[in-house]
This record gives sequence, structure tokens and C-alpha cells, in this order.
Amino acid sequence: MFEVFSRSYYLGRLYVTPTDENRAFIHSDQHQRINEEVYATGDGIERLDSPLVMKLESRHFPVHGDERVPANTLAVPESMLADVDVRNPPSLREVFLARRERAQQLLSFVGSAVSVDDYSSAGT
Repeated sequence: MFEVFSRSYYLGRLYVTPTDENRAFIHSDQHQRINEEVYATGDGIERLDSPLVMKLESRHFPVHGDERVPANTLAVPESMLADVDVRNPPSLREVFLARRERAQQLLSFVGSAVSVDDYSSAGT
């Protein structure tokens, strides 16, 4: 679903659609699989429910898992769609996924209470 794009990002194509929720979602199975492949370190027991950090056009945001979202779809709050060029949703769009290190950096910039590290190596 995502391919290496740069040292900081993977690139993928997802259907982007609006949601009434105040945060972004992808299908929970895909969310967990991406977490395992991209954010997990392989050290000890790790949680696989940390938010992914994605970028649509110039906007970064955390993405959570939800089983109600169709596969290969990114559900984005309607308020965010006003800032991007999405017409006739669901619209197939290029989406960037921040690599682990970049995600940590972005979350620290916004002072997020949630860090990728919060979900690694439980019990340490």
C-alpha cells in the first residue's frame, strides 16, 4: 500500500473521504499492519495502536484505526478537506506516511500528548 519515497516518508494512494469525526481514520486492520511494519521496533512487546502520522498535500495529522472505514480509504474530518483539493469524494489521492523518526519529530513540534515512543516496549 505504501512505498519508500524518501528518508522521511512513504508514499501511497488512498481514497480520501470526509468524516463527521474530529480526527482521521483508516481501517483498523490496515492501521495495525502499518504500525507493525513502520513504527514497531521489534524490541519487546509493542502496542500497535499508536496513531500514524500522514500528510495530505501540505497538512500533517494523526490517523487512528476504525473498523467502519472501508479498506484503502482515509477518512478525514470535513474541516480538513476544505484546505485540500479533494473533489467528488471518495477521491483517489497520494498520501504520505511519515516514517517512525519523522513521526516522532512532527509530534514533538505540535507538543502532542501522544508519541510513537509511548506505544513501544511496554513495561520499560
